[in-house]
Amino acid sequence: METIGTWWMWAGFFAIVLVMLAIDLFVVGGGKQHRVSFKEAATWSGIWVAVSFVFAGALWWYLDGSAGREVANAKTLEYVTGYLIEKSLAVDNVFVWLMLFSFFAIPIELQKRVLILGVLGAIVMRTIMIFAGVWLIAKFHWILYVFGAFLLITGVKMWVFADQKPDLGNNPVIKWIRKHMNVTDELHGERFFVMREQAGKLVRYATPLFLVLVLVEITDLIFAVDSIPAIFAITTDPFIVLTSNVFAILGLRAMYFLLADMADRFSLLKYGLAMVLVFIGVKMLLIDLYKIPVLFSLGVVAAIIFTSIVLSLRKDARAGAGPQAGG
Repeated sequence: METIGTWWMWAGFFAIVLVMLAIDLFVVGGGKQHRVSFKEAATWSGIWVAVSFVFAGALWWYLDGSAGREVANAKTLEYVTGYLIEKSLAVDNVFVWLMLFSFFAIPIELQKRVLILGVLGAIVMRTIMIFAGVWLIAKFHWILYVFGAFLLITGVKMWVFADQKPDLGNNPVIKWIRKHMNVTDELHGERFFVMREQAGKLVRYATPLFLVLVLVEITDLIFAVDSIPAIFAITTDPFIVLTSNVFAILGLRAMYFLLADMADRFSLLKYGLAMVLVFIGVKMLLIDLYKIPVLFSLGVVAAIIFTSIVLSLRKDARAGAGPQAGG
C-alpha cells in the first residue's frame, strides 16, 4: 500500500493524538458531572479545528520540501477534503447521541463519561476499519464499486427517512440487554454498574447509562461503516485517510456540547449529509471512467453543507416569525 507516511510521521501523529486525547479527557469539561457551557464548547471546537489545520500546514510544508510542490498541494488537499467530509458526517453522530441521551433522560452533566468512551471507541474502530479497507482495496480494486454503491444507497435512504425518529423503545439491543442483564430503572451518577442485595446476596445491576454507552458504541460502528468508504473516494493513502478521520473525531465531544442546544435549528442538515453521501458514491462509481478532481469534490461538499445550514436557519427563522405574523 502506497503512503506518504514515514515511521516518524506515524509516530508524530500518534503522539499528537495522545496529547489531544489527554487534553480532551482531563481538561475539557473539568471534573465529574461538569456541565459544559456553550462558550466553553465553542472555544474547544475552534481549538480542535485549528489544530487540524495546523497539521495540514505542517504536512504541506514537509511535503513541499521533500517531495515537491505538486505532491504537497495534492496530498494536503486530499487531507482537507477528507477532513471536511468526515467532520460533516460526524454531525449525524452528534444528532443520534442527542436522541439517545434525550430518550434515556440523561442529564447533560452526566453525559461526559459516555462521550469520552464513545470517542475512544470510534477512534479504535475506525483505525482498524481503515487499515482493513486499505488492504481490501489494494487486493481487490473492484471493492471500490461496492463502497460506491453502498454510499449511494445509504444517501438515498438517509434522504427518504430523514424525518423519521427510530423507535428506541423497541430497539433489539436494548431488549436483549434487559433480557440477559439486571438493569436499574434509575441513574446512579456516572456509574455504569451498581451492586444490589437480592435474595441475601449481592447482584450486579447495569444502569441506564450503560445502555446508552452500548448504543453509542454501536452507532459509532454504524457511522464508521458509512463514512470510511466516503474518504476512499478521495484517497487510498492510509496516512491521509487515518489522520483526516481521527482529527475529525477528536473534537466530536466538544462539537456535541456546541450543538446540544442548537440541533433543532439544523432540520435540513440531514438532507445535506444525504446529498454528500450520494455525491461521494457517484464519484466512487465513476472512478475508472472519470476521476473527479479533489478540489471540485471539496467545493461541492462545502457548498452542500453550507447551503443546508443556511436553509435550515432560514426555515427556523420563518417558523419563529410565523405566529407573530398571524397575530
